[in-house]
Amino acid sequence: MGTITRNFANNLTTSGLLKPDAFNNDSFDNVTAVPSGSVETGDMQFISSATASASASISFSIDSTYKEYVFYFVNMHPQTDNVHFQFNMSTDSGSNYNVTKTSTMFRSFHFENDSATALAYDTNFDLAQSTNFQTLAQEISSDNEDSCSGTLRIFNPSSDTFVKHFISTFNMVNLTPVTMVMYGAGYGNTVNPIDAIRFQMSSGNIDAGDICLYGIA
Repeated sequence: MGTITRNFANNLTTSGLLKPDAFNNDSFDNVTAVPSGSVETGDMQFISSATASASASISFSIDSTYKEYVFYFVNMHPQTDNVHFQFNMSTDSGSNYNVTKTSTMFRSFHFENDSATALAYDTNFDLAQSTNFQTLAQEISSDNEDSCSGTLRIFNPSSDTFVKHFISTFNMVNLTPVTMVMYGAGYGNTVNPIDAIRFQMSSGNIDAGDICLYGIA
């Protein structure tokens, strides 16, 4: 293999895409356009998004393309006051959302009037071999300016060998009013591949909010 051919091959991924560092300022002197999809954009890939509008639930399908999936939640606003934002997983393409889960949760909070603060384990929302929906954010206010935002990471959901680990971090505005950060982690206790995820409020609709799904190669 010649030097030029070898250097060119070193700038390709195994799927035939050009690596981001294959380009520099000089290399674009005679380029007028790069075809969409021909350049690798990095390890974190946008997959899809959904916007809630009085939605009973929002579901996403996932597959074996990525070892890790990350959901970003922006201003999830409940229609009903004092409800929890939750999720569950499916192994049958969304026919049922009832994966058995064990989880651990803790939270910190600070009142707007500075009257109280705390950091504590939260036994009200952990699960022990339960098929219930897992709470990500608790007791969210439905006031017009209030919502919750955060992230949920799910690791290797298509594995047919290991349980399915997840980690979540959320901030919410509570009724008091208070800012509350809720940290969660756990696993779906199944070796069957997870192929769908559903999000909902514990009661009432998701009035508004955006969810973006990314894959980590």
